[in-house]
Amino acid sequence: MKTVFLKSLSDVAGLKKLVQRPAVRLETLFPKVRKILLDVKKRGDAAVREYTKKFDRVDLDNFQKTKTVSTWADRPKLKQTQGLEKVLRIAAENIEKFHRSQLLKEKPVETVKGIKCWREWRAIEKVGLYVPKGLVSTVLMLGIPARIAGCKEIIMCTSPDSPPHQRGANFVNSDAKGTLPPLWCGGKQGRIAQEMLLAAEIAGITKVFKIGGAQAIAAMAYGTETVPKVDKIFGPGNQYVMAAKMLVSIDPEGAAIDLPAGPSEVLVIADSQANPSFVAADLLSQAEHGADSQVVLTTNAQDLVRKVKSALKRQLLDLPATRRKLAESTLENSRCIITKTIDKAIAFANHYAPEHLILNLKNPEKYISQIKNAGSVFVGEYTPESVGDYASGTNHVLPTSGYARSYSGVSIDGFIKKITFQKITKTGLQNIAPTVKALADIEQMPAHKNAVVVRTIK
Repeated sequence: MKTVFLKSLSDVAGLKKLVQRPAVRLETLFPKVRKILLDVKKRGDAAVREYTKKFDRVDLDNFQKTKTVSTWADRPKLKQTQGLEKVLRIAAENIEKFHRSQLLKEKPVETVKGIKCWREWRAIEKVGLYVPKGLVSTVLMLGIPARIAGCKEIIMCTSPDSPPHQRGANFVNSDAKGTLPPLWCGGKQGRIAQEMLLAAEIAGITKVFKIGGAQAIAAMAYGTETVPKVDKIFGPGNQYVMAAKMLVSIDPEGAAIDLPAGPSEVLVIADSQANPSFVAADLLSQAEHGADSQVVLTTNAQDLVRKVKSALKRQLLDLPATRRKLAESTLENSRCIITKTIDKAIAFANHYAPEHLILNLKNPEKYISQIKNAGSVFVGEYTPESVGDYASGTNHVLPTSGYARSYSGVSIDGFIKKITFQKITKTGLQNIAPTVKALADIEQMPAHKNAVVVRTIK
């Protein structure tokens, strides 16, 4: 990690450089992705098969799981995973508890005597969930809020994988310490891990498709012979997935999206009281996602930086080779930023607008009100980001790349839309008529005025 001294937040050029993420060349990325989208839109399943064969090296005749939801997961085999179903259900219960609390009913408001206004929410009927390969927790994070909201059709797309002997050294769990190899199903033509299907069953997802990448986003946005068209698409992914989501969201024939959710990132703010091993562990928990992720440490304690770097070296040795290589690549592009005070560190964090923000401080609560831009905040030294990723209950699909300045993370709100209602009595219309007629005159809208006049003529 590079160490940088941040002397002044008024240095616009220097600050812009510090908050910059790994570059994504949209001018070259968008044309490539647009080509895939248009091809799937035009040729449907045939195009999906071709891109799956090209990018995933899997030749699919049928890319939908054809079993009913209740028989997707092979229960006898899942018993080998030492309580996997129990773990998933504990996480699911917490996620459900937190998200169900968001179903708030609004009270009608009488704005003028005789005029009552209110809002009611309705579920988005058809939603598509994109889940990167192997991310069991994301299945729960997206499927459970969709079910709670009452979405009628919930479908999921995830990349197929080949059998274990064909995966090679790049398969992330192949040498992970303390983990069991995934259980696979789906025959010779692409497989989905049993734990992914069990999570889908628990979440309430009705259909699962073995499709990944931009072609999955296109299939859900436009529909194919096999994949139903949805009204809104949710889920994180790589830069191609994010670009595909952004492009279909501006196509009138496409679909709405939740938010631009790209490569993961974390910013840790720590003071001299912070445990360097805790800080290093939090940085590595994001660094292991991949080289396009970013981790940042901001502190007012220069000596802490040295201790954290030492702890990083020790903890890297405990990671399996594949994850260690990913984490090392990420750390090469990451920074330790030293500020004069914690207040300035907070100010920098607001400029950076991280996906995850960890406050590893002696008195973190006193800084909460200063946080303006962040996807999710983890308060105190015993609040690691990984708990939020998996089981505390909050959602881990969050805005990245600085989008936390204007976007929220996924919640129940994303799966519903709110409709306004109003009911006006004759007296209410008489009370508001002069105001409406005057505004209609100002805007030169006589028909607007007449809709009130014809009702108020004595």
